[in-house]
Amino acid sequence: MNPYLNIDHVSITFPTDKGPLNVLKDVNLNVAKGEFVSLIGHSGCGKSTVLNIVAGLLNATEGGVVLEGKEVDEPGPDRAVVFQNHSLLPWLSVYDNVRLAVDRVFKKTKSKAERDAWTRHNLELVHMDHALDRRPDEISGGMKQRVGIARALAMQPKVLLMDEPFGALDSLTRTHMQDSLMEIQSQLNNTVIMITHDVDEAVLLSDRIIMMTNGPSATVGEILHIDLPRPRDRLELAEDPTYNHYRAEVVKFLHERHERPKSKSKSTPPAAPKSDPEAEEAEPGSRHLRIAV
Repeated sequence: MNPYLNIDHVSITFPTDKGPLNVLKDVNLNVAKGEFVSLIGHSGCGKSTVLNIVAGLLNATEGGVVLEGKEVDEPGPDRAVVFQNHSLLPWLSVYDNVRLAVDRVFKKTKSKAERDAWTRHNLELVHMDHALDRRPDEISGGMKQRVGIARALAMQPKVLLMDEPFGALDSLTRTHMQDSLMEIQSQLNNTVIMITHDVDEAVLLSDRIIMMTNGPSATVGEILHIDLPRPRDRLELAEDPTYNHYRAEVVKFLHERHERPKSKSKSTPPAAPKSDPEAEEAEPGSRHLRIAV
């Protein structure tokens, strides 16, 4: 049986002033329908590059991505992206930011009344139906991110792609958002690929954690299957030996097996430039990555 999403032997190389820079090398990953997968690794390991290739924002140098039997070679509403920066349009209300995406995707298939109801439904999913008329500068960071998630969900994507969606939030808001995401995913059975630097977040949310090796030429190092029953309660899991075993396995991978090398002497030639998550958003040859979905 063919996988729902197949990242097939993906490699990508960018031209630089110092010559070609291979960011990803032979990345292979199959994702099942309804699966929640997290990508984790040190900064510069190409996590955002993988996500952008799946989104169709970058084209692989070798290999490719297939979603439900169709090759991915450009952006599309079947793959909605939620960035760390919410990317809301500041002059539009909460309702209109979501309605804009709904109209774009469903103008030919849903009536005006149906599009209105669908917009409101998705804002209810993220508990933002009380703030329909507010503008982004009138709501908190966590609320903005909820609207961004509602906008992505409203497009009914086959795959929801999340690039550190809670990275800029305070810890309390972040825990609330994680709980909301688990609730939504259990209701909708979304297929989700999420980038995170947070080990606890990865273990709490994921069915599998994909641990990336250091770049350049980063690839999949290990895959950890998270066999914890759902729904998951973070307070109960805090004392759960299985949860803590998974957490320890990820920490061990990040800090023991693939720790960054220590600084070398001055006589050692400088290493090839590394890509970090910020830089990955504007890599050579990429399309404009901060598009609103």
